[in-house]
Amino acid sequence: MRLSIVSLTMLAALGLAACGSSERDIRMRLLDKPGAGPDEFSVLPSKPLQAPEAYDSLPPPTPGASNLTDRSPKGEGIAALGGNPARLSGSGVPSSDAALVQHASRGGVDPNIRAELAATDEAFRKRKSRFTRIRLVKTDRYAQAYKRQTLDAYDAWYDFRRTGVRTPAAPPYGE
Repeated sequence: MRLSIVSLTMLAALGLAACGSSERDIRMRLLDKPGAGPDEFSVLPSKPLQAPEAYDSLPPPTPGASNLTDRSPKGEGIAALGGNPARLSGSGVPSSDAALVQHASRGGVDPNIRAELAATDEAFRKRKSRFTRIRLVKTDRYAQAYKRQTLDAYDAWYDFRRTGVRTPAAPPYGE
C-alpha cells in the first residue's frame, strides 16, 4: 500500500512537471542574473550629449562603425580598457597569423560552415534536452550535455610528454 502511494505521488509530480510548456527549452544554460552584480546599463557617457541642429540631417545608424559621437568606437573602447587602439587591424588577417591561416585552410574552406555548425548544434541540443524540464532545483545542464566533447588537459599533457614533446608545465589535475 505504501509503495503504491509513493509511486502514485511520483507519477503525479512527473505529470505536473510535463505540463509546463509545449515547446522544449534547448538553451541548457541558466543565464538569470545571480543577484546584485554589476549593471551593464550604469555606464555613463564620457562626452556631453548635444542636440543636433536639425534632426533631418542626421546620418543613418551604423552599429559598430563610426558616427558623430564616436569617431572610432572600437578604438575608444580598447583605449578605455587600457589597450592600444593603434594595434587595431582593419583588414584581413595580420601578417603574423598568415602561416597559421594558410595551414588551417589547406584542405579548403567551406563558406557555409557557420550555418551547418549551427544546425548540427541545434539538433544536438534538442537531443540532449529531452528531460531538462524535469528538475527539482535549477541546474545548468550545459557542461553535462557537452561532457563527451570536452578535452582533458592533463591527459593531453601526458600524451605529449610520453611522445617526447617538451611541455613547460603540467595543467591542474582533475579539472
